[in-house]
Amino acid sequence: MLANSRGLQAAYRQTHATFSVTMQAGSAASWAKGNAADHREFDPQALAETASEKSSRAQNPVELEPGRYTVILEPAAVLDLVGFLFYDFAATAVADKRSCFSGRVGKPLLGKNVTITDDVHHPEQLGPPFDGEGMPRQRVLLVDQGTVKNLVYSRRSAQQAKKKPTGHGFTLPNEYGEAPVNLVVAGGKTSLEEMIATTERGLLVTRLWYIREVDPYEKIMTGMTRDGLFLVESGKIRHAARNFRFNQSVLEMLRNVERLGPAERAAGEEASEMVVPPMRIRDFHFSEVTKF
Repeated sequence: MLANSRGLQAAYRQTHATFSVTMQAGSAASWAKGNAADHREFDPQALAETASEKSSRAQNPVELEPGRYTVILEPAAVLDLVGFLFYDFAATAVADKRSCFSGRVGKPLLGKNVTITDDVHHPEQLGPPFDGEGMPRQRVLLVDQGTVKNLVYSRRSAQQAKKKPTGHGFTLPNEYGEAPVNLVVAGGKTSLEEMIATTERGLLVTRLWYIREVDPYEKIMTGMTRDGLFLVESGKIRHAARNFRFNQSVLEMLRNVERLGPAERAAGEEASEMVVPPMRIRDFHFSEVTKF
């Protein structure tokens, strides 16, 4: 429960269910995870079966050369990369030149098929409809067809920029200002199976981990694949592949999106849950093979 400066009160309650499973077959492992307000909105049995099937398929991986590949990122992998953008949409970070969008608002920075909103009222999002300052959360169109259109504002940053607060401030006192916490990336109509079937050569990525920022302005991230990396050739999954380390700009990645699947609530390990689609992306940069 919060009280704002006028003494008004607002309360919010929710349930929160998470299921995560890791399966191992020999030296190979895979993973699946579901998250929702209601545990009936995901199927633990289906998630376990997916992880089991992938761990069996992931045995005896082939070692591929590092380089740039077409990748099919499952929603968890998309989440854990795109999630690192959340604070870059903060007006405080942009004003302090700590955002990859500093000096770039209003410019076509991403692919035209990329649209991102912050929307607590989306049916697959969770969280209170007010922020840490007691302000109602607004739906904010952050990226419209590749162009960064808007930022989110706390009361302080809104006053400094002569804007209206959007209801994204953190609980006071804080030094971070604000951030969108209900990101929704618009999806498309291409299923994961269709992405695989139409890929001549590429890699199917289950998820990523140990992600760290290398260059904050270009949003270059490094990390590794894990729990299911598969070589796709001539529209079919041919082999498990040994894991890679990547060095990849998230901005470049979102300029290179070829196909989008239906958006869904995804759960990962590196970023908070959000609504994202699977993506097929060209020229994703893998810098070296890992030892596992």
